[in-house]
Parts: sequence; structure tokens; C-alpha cells
Amino acid sequence: MSDAARRVLTARFGFAEFRPGQERVIDALVAGRSALAVFPTGGGKSLCYQVPALLLEGLTVVVSPLIALMKDQIDDLTARGIAAARLDSSVPFDEARAVTEQIRSGELRLLYVAPERFNNERFLALLHRTPIALFAVDEAHCISEWGHNFRPDYLKLARRARELGAERVLALTATATPTVVGDITREFGIAEDDAVVTGFHRPNLTLLTTAVAAAHRPALLLQRLQERPPGSTIVYVTFQRQAEDVARMLAAAGLEARAYHAGMEADDRARVQEWWAASDRAIVVATIAFGMGINKADVRYVYHAALPKSIESYAQEMGRAGRDGAPAVCEVLACGDDVPALENFAYGDTPTDEAIAGVVADVLSGGGGATFDVAEHALAAMHDIRPLVLRTLLTYLELDSYVHQGTPFYAGYRVRPIVDWPTVLSAFDADRAAFLRAVLAEGREGRTWTSLVPADIAQSLAVDRARIVAAIDHLGERGLIVAEASEARQRYTVLRATDDHGAAVVALADRFRRREAAETARIASVVGLICARTCQVAMLVGYFGEELAEGCAKCTACLGQVIDHLPATPREPIGLDRGALGALTDAHPLALGHPRQRARFLCGITSPAATRARLARDPLFGALRPYPFAEVLDWCVSQPATPPGRPR
Repeated sequence: MSDAARRVLTARFGFAEFRPGQERVIDALVAGRSALAVFPTGGGKSLCYQVPALLLEGLTVVVSPLIALMKDQIDDLTARGIAAARLDSSVPFDEARAVTEQIRSGELRLLYVAPERFNNERFLALLHRTPIALFAVDEAHCISEWGHNFRPDYLKLARRARELGAERVLALTATATPTVVGDITREFGIAEDDAVVTGFHRPNLTLLTTAVAAAHRPALLLQRLQERPPGSTIVYVTFQRQAEDVARMLAAAGLEARAYHAGMEADDRARVQEWWAASDRAIVVATIAFGMGINKADVRYVYHAALPKSIESYAQEMGRAGRDGAPAVCEVLACGDDVPALENFAYGDTPTDEAIAGVVADVLSGGGGATFDVAEHALAAMHDIRPLVLRTLLTYLELDSYVHQGTPFYAGYRVRPIVDWPTVLSAFDADRAAFLRAVLAEGREGRTWTSLVPADIAQSLAVDRARIVAAIDHLGERGLIVAEASEARQRYTVLRATDDHGAAVVALADRFRRREAAETARIASVVGLICARTCQVAMLVGYFGEELAEGCAKCTACLGQVIDHLPATPREPIGLDRGALGALTDAHPLALGHPRQRARFLCGITSPAATRARLARDPLFGALRPYPFAEVLDWCVSQPATPPGRPR
């Protein structure tokens, strides 16, 4: 089938030859086998599913968390006359309905969706009725519990692919250690021979590291940008505020610089991205939200004005330079003050043992065989756990066979007629119109929308809930109403009945502590790479299982400029006003009652309870942000929250 693939490559995409690894992956897929593609950033992963999509009968579903990638690829594919579309929360109702019709008719060849889309029961029902030739999972390293960017929704994708009857699976990533490769192939059932790893060494990149104090870093960055020839540039920072401040500083010095971060409006981000992509010298100062899936080959410089959070992140971010094969420079301006800030992300995600115990008690209280559903955001808020962390906790319970996840559903809908309700009802015979009239009568009517709770209506009318949802779907599909789902709930069945939840709590707490240790170890690995006395490029590719026969002769270590340590701002011993903290704890015990909660608060880390209590406005919020979290936690454990002599 290679000849057919080559014809598609040339005729539809304009390339004469495949890049390394592409043909081997495509041959496996066309032969009916699943495959893994581990290619460096810019290595041509997308063609590994785009070419087969035009050779296979059926729909190709591409799962990606990167909306920018979806938009860019769909624009490119449609310009080539290839039927491709996406479904995500930003797609307008009319457009989403048109995409659904294309799927039903078999007209669509590629459908791009975010992993969270598989929590939509209507979407799952649609795919169950659709032949899926290829199920492609981008950023597949997210499936690994011990990878650098684990996402619970990803862990369920392998099962979803099997449930939907996908004929073959393609997993893709730019960053996977040998351990993560093993996790991916095992979960998706990919044979070892069909796991294609092309290597991480990019000889056209010069990797430099410079140690600098935090106060001097902006000036050093400006100096670098002014002394080197202009070129398309990305400057990575950690926080949104940093992106704004650095971009403003560079622009004031006469450089073409703009900020980009997730806190900006979507339209503003799109404008910055388009402005940068169209220029050969523009500078974008961005958080890690930028660059994923953007197809720009001529990036000449990537600067890290803050430490990367992991070697995987560093490889991915610096890999956006020099994708055209021409020389490019990547430089990390490293400061020891970055380490506590990065560690706070890891520590902030670890729930207290008490919070874990509360969730376990709520989830397993029904005993074996019991079914229940949860609103994840509400459950997360109740136990002061971030929603993503709660989903991870529930995933762990499923992995340990305590519960089984069912099909998600929406508890509520709101609907409005395109014209008016009498016109909608007139489209049906008397019996169906009467049923719809009864459903609407059970809803709560507003000025424009009618709110419906299918479970309550089903009970009131003595019918199945599925019939109510099917009726709403049918009206939407016929273009008679606009329907919006709300209150997502997740179904579960308890598999193991036990009155003693202690073992589950201990296992979960240990798992979170191990994840916390793994994340902080990744930060330490970045520091180790920067301070290495041997070839840093060899260390970098060695981390991913690749060997470099000799030094690169281009990195900081090979150039003989060894970094002994990272400068850090001296810190005084913690001298916080315990009285003020105690009074605040008394006023907000649900948000600050546990030492870890207080440590998070003092380090400037938000939580559902702290957000609900609006504690980010308090002067003490983030008062100890420069201190390592472990040090702050020890201080909170050793110091009573309330001064002696004052009752709690």
C-alpha cells in the first residue's frame, strides 16, 4: 500500500517523500494494525493520520487537547479539498449541527475532538453509530500516569476506542521516555514492532544555558535579543503576569513583542498568534499555552526566561525552533528562584488525607453493586480538591477496581425554539406533539429558555429518561430548537463493598505523594541538566532512551562554560504574623483548617474552598510565595494556627 500512500502524499499534500518514520507508521495502519509514532516536534506526526484518513473507509477521529492545532489543520485540510471538522466547546451551535450531519452522512473524513468530548453522551451515541476506521490520539504521553502531563481523561481513551469499535489506533507524541512508551503500547495494544521512535537529536539547534539572578534576567534577555540577528522568537515564562511584564519591557525597548497566555480572550490570542506567524522577526512572550501544534518552521530563537517544569517540557518547547532545518538558538536563562514556583504546582495538586477520606466515603458509601452519579465540580468543591485532581482520584479508584465508570450524562438541558413552540409542535402528529407538550410543561420556563431536568421529567411522566433525551436530540437534529446541555454528571457502579475505607485512603494518599515526588524530581532533573559538566544534548536525548556517540560541540557544557549553581535571592527565616493567620483560619476553617491548606494559601496556590471564600484578596495570600512549599508546610505544621490562649 506504500504506492497508494505516496500518491496521496504527493497529490493531496504536495510532498515528494515521507519524513523518517512516517511511511512505517502509515504502512502499519493501512495493514490494519495499531501504531505509535514518537517523533520530535515538527517531525510530521499529523501526516501519519491525515494520509490514512484518505485511504481507509470510515471516519478518522483525532483526539487532541490543542484547539490551535485543530483550527490550523482543519483550515489547511479544507483548503486542500479534504472534509475535516472539529467539535469543541467553542464551535457555534449551527456549525456543530452541520458537522453532526456530515458524520451521519459519511461525508466527513477527519473529525478533531478534545478528550473531554467523550464525556458527552450524545456524542458517544453518535460515534457508536459511525464506522471508525482510525482513532488517533495526539499528545499520547498524557495517558501515562507517570508521564509529565498525565490527564485522567486520556487514561480512558483506550477503553473508549475499544467500546466504539475503532478498527485501529494511532498514538502520537513528541516526548516519551522508554517507560511512557511502554505504558502507551500496553494501554492501546500496540505491538513493539509498530512503535516507531525516530530520535530526539536536532543537530541544527544550539542549546545554551546561562545562570542569572532574577533581578538581572530581564536586562540579560533584552541584551540577547538586541545583540543577535533578528528572527522569529518565542520567549517562555511561567506566569501570565510575567508574560505581560516582559512583553511590555521588550516593546518599550523598541522590539516587536507581544504577550500570549491562557488568561487572554480567545480572539486576542488568535490575533497575537496570527501576527507572530506572519512575521520573520516578531517576538511572542508566552506561557506554555503557546506553540502547541502551530506549524511555523522558521523560528530562530527560543528563550526560557524561567526554568522549564520538566525535561519533557523543555524538549517540546525548544523543539519549536529550527523546524526548517536551518540553525537556531535555544537558551535557558536559569535562576534558582524559579524552583519553588515550579514545585508549588506539584504540591498544590496533592489533596489532604482528610479530603481523600471524605471523597472515598461519599463514593463507596452505597456498598457493592450500588450505582450513583456525581457532579465532579460540586464534589471537588465540597472536599476542597481541584476538579482535575478529583478526576484523577476517581480514576485511581477505578484502576484499583473499587468502582466502574459508566457513560456520562447531563442532568439538565435548556432549550429554546428557533421560531416558537406552536410551530415546533405542529411538525409532529397528535401523539408526539402531546408528549412534547407534556415534557415542556414539566420544565421551568424563562423569558427565552426553558430548563429541563430529564430524570425528574421521566419520573413525573413515568417514562424512561432516555426517551426525554432522545426527544431533545431529535428536535435539535431537525433544526427546530437550540439545545444546550448543563450539569455534567458521571455515572459509577461500586464494585467492591467494604465498611473499612482505610486501605483505599492509604493507597490513594500514597499514590498522590508518589506523583508529587515524581513531579519535583522532574524539576530537579532540569536543574541537573542545566548544571551538567558533560554534553547537555547527550543528556537530553539520553533521557528519552537515545544515545549520542559523541558530544555535540555546541551546548554550554561542550563550550566549556560550566554552571556550578543557580543564583537565588537570599531568604530570611519565616517571620509571618501568626495572630493574623490564626484569625483568618478561625474565620475560614473549611479553607484553612489543615496545615497543607494554609501552606497552599501562603504560597499563593488557590483551591476551591479558598476561591469560594475569596481569600486571594487577603494580604496574606502568597505572602510566602518565594519559599519552598515543603518549608512552608513544615512551618504550618509546627506553628498552631491560633495563638496560645485563644480558643478555637
